[in-house]
Amino acid sequence: MNIQISPLAEQRLTQILGDQPGYIKLFYDTEGCGCDGITVLKIVSAPDNGDIEVQAGNLPFLVSGQQAIYFEESMRLDADEKFPSYKLSSESTFYSNNVKTRDVRLS
Repeated sequence: MNIQISPLAEQRLTQILGDQPGYIKLFYDTEGCGCDGITVLKIVSAPDNGDIEVQAGNLPFLVSGQQAIYFEESMRLDADEKFPSYKLSSESTFYSNNVKTRDVRLS
């Protein structure tokens, strides 16, 4: 799996990671959202068992092996210039234009 990341999205995600070690995990969240699920970018301290590395340029991206079926093999991630959210799409699917980040690393 690979994600082409726009320069603005890469800049913002690099700032979020900061100096703390971490990974960006593409995650399909179904808990507490009151809907079928939403795509989020979880910032995690370390990979979980079963996580798969995603090719995303210089950024350390992961996806759960169980959730990989929800995503296409090749996708694009762009940042919204006016809002703190991201747009995730592929050649055949538009996943969301309101993908948020959630930092769940332990301090």
